[in-house]
Amino acid sequence: MTTGPARPGHRALAGHLLPQRARITIGVVVGLTGSVLGLAQPLAAKRVMDDMGQGRPAAGTVLVLSVLVVAGAVLVGLGHYLLQYSAESVVCAARRRLADRILRLRVPVVEDTEPGDLISRVTSDTTLLRQSAPQAVSAAVTGTLVTAATVVLMGLLDAVLLCVTLAVVAFVGLLVALVAPRIGRATRGTQEAVGRIGVALERALGAFRTVKASGAERQEAEALHRAAEDARCTAVHAARWEAVSATVSAVVVQVSFLVVLGVGGARVASGAIGVSTLVAFLLYLFALAPRIGQLVEGVGQLQVASAAATRIEQVEELDVEHVEHVEPEAPEAAGEGAAGRFPLTVAFHQVSFSYRPEAPTVHHDVSFTLPARGLTAFVGPSGAGKTTLFSLMERFYEPDSGHILLGGEDVRQWPLHRLRACIGYVEQDVPVLAGTLRDNLTLGGVTPSRDELARVLRLTRLDEVADRSPRGLDTDVGHRGSRLSGGERQRVAIARALLRRPSLLLLDEATSQLDAANEAALRDTIAGTAHDTTVLVIAHRLSTVTAAHRIVVMETGRVRAVGTHTDLLARDALYDELVNTQLLNGGSAHER
Repeated sequence: MTTGPARPGHRALAGHLLPQRARITIGVVVGLTGSVLGLAQPLAAKRVMDDMGQGRPAAGTVLVLSVLVVAGAVLVGLGHYLLQYSAESVVCAARRRLADRILRLRVPVVEDTEPGDLISRVTSDTTLLRQSAPQAVSAAVTGTLVTAATVVLMGLLDAVLLCVTLAVVAFVGLLVALVAPRIGRATRGTQEAVGRIGVALERALGAFRTVKASGAERQEAEALHRAAEDARCTAVHAARWEAVSATVSAVVVQVSFLVVLGVGGARVASGAIGVSTLVAFLLYLFALAPRIGQLVEGVGQLQVASAAATRIEQVEELDVEHVEHVEPEAPEAAGEGAAGRFPLTVAFHQVSFSYRPEAPTVHHDVSFTLPARGLTAFVGPSGAGKTTLFSLMERFYEPDSGHILLGGEDVRQWPLHRLRACIGYVEQDVPVLAGTLRDNLTLGGVTPSRDELARVLRLTRLDEVADRSPRGLDTDVGHRGSRLSGGERQRVAIARALLRRPSLLLLDEATSQLDAANEAALRDTIAGTAHDTTVLVIAHRLSTVTAAHRIVVMETGRVRAVGTHTDLLARDALYDELVNTQLLNGGSAHER
């Protein structure tokens, strides 16, 4: 994924945690209070032993010790709940921001990015935030403060034994400083490998029937296996460093316990300290061990969360379109310039375009002017740049030079939401989204009246599709419209565009998969729409082309000729060749 410079991992993580800082702070304070109560328990235990050794009543001290144990446990549990609540809020906010960002990405950015990797960042990386971020902050803060407080209390009990303990803390601190960066790098590698699994799976599912028809299941499975193996190897690498950190910490703590026990036993024998003091010190040492482990784990989790935050940050650095969110207007309330009221003139003035600076030029000084209303057909060999014209009108891409005018106004001056509200676009691949027929027809918040919906269904012959299902328009169409035929998907796309009541209707091979009867019906519908709408079609079928009011012939990114069918037959050799070789009426050619 190509991105701009992202913030460092810890700064990116802080940006996610900042909105939840109040709740995280409360959770940390509550948990820390519970831990502080736990620190008082060894002192209370020492007091119990001293009272019992001297024959004094110990019931009151035992009661205090019991209250400390229960209250500490309750506060630690409450702090954990608040942190988990904060973690879920952090994840939800991150996923919402990513969803908004991804859906506003510019088309070239999406084309240069693997969808599976984007999905992984929304799902897997945000999950790591939930698992790591608030708990890591708590572990780091609580572990540090409680460790410091424990060390102070141990020093009050016996300075000599404290020196042994401090040597342990210093060693573990050095270990954390050496290992933590390696854990972070290994975790980033793991998440990138998981993203590659998503890429491989999306590739296979995106062309599932083709994979099966080609007998390529094993080949695609092997690609998934390789991606899974890469993820395993990188995860094992991360686990190896985490295990080194945990193992050395545990060994050092155990060795320190034996040393403290030996030195402390000698000091008890010499009368320097009492048995109760040694027991209290050992209790603090036992409490210190998990705190050191908590501190080490917290630092490791911060590395994991920072790695996830960095990958999320990379998506947030991608270039997006600036589209204002506006509520869709009811057609009858639309004012001047709104969709469905005035057809648009279309003009290209010396437009040149290439998809990338190093890529071949797609358009070379393209110029033409089309009046409002009427049907205009674009024809030409595959690769002539016809579909790209429509993409430029929709501002999926920006021209390298020249101007594109809709209604006399440069498209770059149109607010994107207003521009696209005025255009109905039926793509060559006629994508249908998972959901119901109604969901697809009203995509984008279109709210047609019942009569308008019935009229469009009748014009596109979708009423037959709805009538044969008990659920009507609430029939589920399946993943990418898999439960519809190719022709039905095209009719859904056309109906969706017509329901927008566009000022400009763009149809890219919109009837290529229809049978003769439905194609004729849709052709009549398009011709009727052209009476009060500007309709541009990219077509190969001769029946569509001959019905057009004007035809634009394109070749290798240039406009070769503009005219009627009869006129072009007489004066343009390429058009005459296309007609005579029946490239126009093949009806199945697809080009980008």
